[in-house]
Amino acid sequence: MGTDLNAPLGQNRRAKPVSKRNPQRTLGFSLAGLCIAAVIGISAWNTLSPDGLRRDSASPVVTAEKAKSPGDKASNPASGQTGVGSGTMAPGTAYSGADVERTLTDDGSTVTTFSPRSRDGKGPALINVGPIRGQDPRMAAMPNDDLLEESPAGRLPIIGPDGLRPLDQYARPWSGARGTRIALVVGGLGLSQTGTQKAIRDLPGEVTLGFATAGNSLQRWMQEARRSGHEILLQLPMEPFDYPANDPGPNALRVGLGEKKNLAELHRNLAEITNYTGVMNYLGGRFLSDADALEPVMRDLGKRGLLFLDDGTSAQSLSGKLAGAFDVPHGFADLTLDSELSRNAILKKLDELERIARRNGTAIGVASAFDESVGAIASWIGEAQGRGIEIVGVSALVKDPQQN
Repeated sequence: MGTDLNAPLGQNRRAKPVSKRNPQRTLGFSLAGLCIAAVIGISAWNTLSPDGLRRDSASPVVTAEKAKSPGDKASNPASGQTGVGSGTMAPGTAYSGADVERTLTDDGSTVTTFSPRSRDGKGPALINVGPIRGQDPRMAAMPNDDLLEESPAGRLPIIGPDGLRPLDQYARPWSGARGTRIALVVGGLGLSQTGTQKAIRDLPGEVTLGFATAGNSLQRWMQEARRSGHEILLQLPMEPFDYPANDPGPNALRVGLGEKKNLAELHRNLAEITNYTGVMNYLGGRFLSDADALEPVMRDLGKRGLLFLDDGTSAQSLSGKLAGAFDVPHGFADLTLDSELSRNAILKKLDELERIARRNGTAIGVASAFDESVGAIASWIGEAQGRGIEIVGVSALVKDPQQN
């Protein structure tokens, strides 16, 4: 048939043509392969090299290098000489902005040193915006060590070296809007474990919490309150008019103690906890009405960057007058919310506080950490916010000489 199908196996097969290699074609493939390998190698070297393919001719070698000529007229064989080839790198080089100084050592090596160049006013501008108000919530339970000093009484709040005050550091941030604002302060924390726990758990973070220095586990409760977003105050025990029948507790500031002892008592109180924006009085009608007793206390608070909140229960208080004299951020409470301890009465007081705030723009209300007070305030806040009222930390409403 003339095909391989009819031929015996292995016989009469057509011989395959012998392949003839083209030397020029083989050489071309080899050169192409070498070029590809070279490109890959150069790319890898360019990626791994610190300076890549670009080497600025003006860029110096950091390591010591041999001097080009041992007889260089700038060299001094007796001792290492600085200033060889010193100068400033041109803009755009890898070391732009640096002063370059080369030192010729005894063995003939040249060591190159780089140092920052003085600004000529053409670099980036640094703008100081002043102290930042508030604290990162993740760090709110931790004190800023720059705002503390060691004393025989313990760690006391101070103004930081950059002018940052505890008032600024530990204040609760707010919107900055000009709408109706109310600050609510619930005091007496630390005196009852269950009451303290309930207040921290149930009250929104917008409520400022006051810690009584006579309380227990204050540092623990302070940290829990700060982690929950609360701004806090320290309640200072002060002598009332009916003392000693009405005793404010240990370490109370009293008119008859004199300046030195009252300052010692003040510092014992201030050292109980950290991370507070300021203090408020606990009782203290008589002490607040005595200028000689109150003046050194106000002066000390002003130097420490703390605010003073007067609970407004004493009509004879001189706190506002003396606070103004010593640049102490100061505020007055407009209402005591729980003088009658019932939920309905407290809610009525809160509604009255709202009317004051709408009339004046702001208002401050104070209460104690009773169950009735905490429950009424917690429920009222949600309703008030729905009516466009912003609940803020008390530091946002005090009269601050640095802000006004």
